Amino acid sequence: MQTPETLDGGAIDDQNSLGYIRINHSVIRSIVRLAALEVDGVCGIATGLVDQLGGIGDIFSKKESDRGVKVIQKEGETHYQIEIRLILAYGCDIPKTAEDVQVTVRNRISAMTGQEAVKVDVIVDGIRMREERPPPAPNPHSDPNPGEWDASVEK
Repeated sequence: MQTPETLDGGAIDDQNSLGYIRINHSVIRSIVRLAALEVDGVCGIATGLVDQLGGIGDIFSKKESDRGVKVIQKEGETHYQIEIRLILAYGCDIPKTAEDVQVTVRNRISAMTGQEAVKVDVIVDGIRMREERPPPAPNPHSDPNPGEWDASVEK
């Protein structure tokens, strides 16, 4: 296996006996967003002012999933530096929540990519009241009485 190299577009390039494996930075940004949203006290990912002022073309060309997360990878390095902008829940312990995000993001990137996030900067851009989330919709394909045995099937 060859040593991973950074390609144009900020992807990790790795080659094994079957071929190349490339992980684009948009995938890393998605992992970061989803990992942060797993943490209790995180209400959402903020769109940073830098994103908004980056240019009118950037505003319209950036996907929503790319906003609020920056992935930095210096040429020749295989690890990531992450910056994420968050909106936290009113009343949460801000330093603890931010640290939980750092740990969760670092662990998810490592587990999913095999690469390390050496730095995870968290910027708290806002606070809002927790929204009551509705319970998940019932799955029409699931068993309505889980754990109960249907004796009629045995006959």
